[in-house]
Amino acid sequence: MDGAAALAFVREHGVVLVSAEGPVPRLTEAIAGEPIKGSWWGHPKGKRIFGVLQQVTASPDILSCRLVDGKVTLVHRRLWPALAAAASRFPPARICKVEQEHTAAGHHENREVPFPDWLPPDAAAEARTIGMAQALAMLGPWA
Repeated sequence: MDGAAALAFVREHGVVLVSAEGPVPRLTEAIAGEPIKGSWWGHPKGKRIFGVLQQVTASPDILSCRLVDGKVTLVHRRLWPALAAAASRFPPARICKVEQEHTAAGHHENREVPFPDWLPPDAAAEARTIGMAQALAMLGPWA
């Protein structure tokens, strides 16, 4: 699976976990094309998985947060209005945008952008037209 296919996977499912087990699909397993036991870093396709994850998370249509069970979760832009409409149902830390920054020392640090600061105006406007029940249904049974 390449970056375009991985983006299509996230768009189709709307909400996916990067690698943790949970009630939604795992992107790392979709990229590998098989279940992964243990860390995906140790998988024979680990470098490929890393490269594809970098492409996906760099997309302006992908929100990286900790929505599902506090695990790293990717949410496609098509569901941002639903997420905004249902925001009161989630702990604030779970709907912060998580961005990775590369420090001068070569480390990766996570920076969190609180909700709704990351939400584009068009998604906020659409969210106001969606009721709670509809928003939760759009997000899926895990919600």
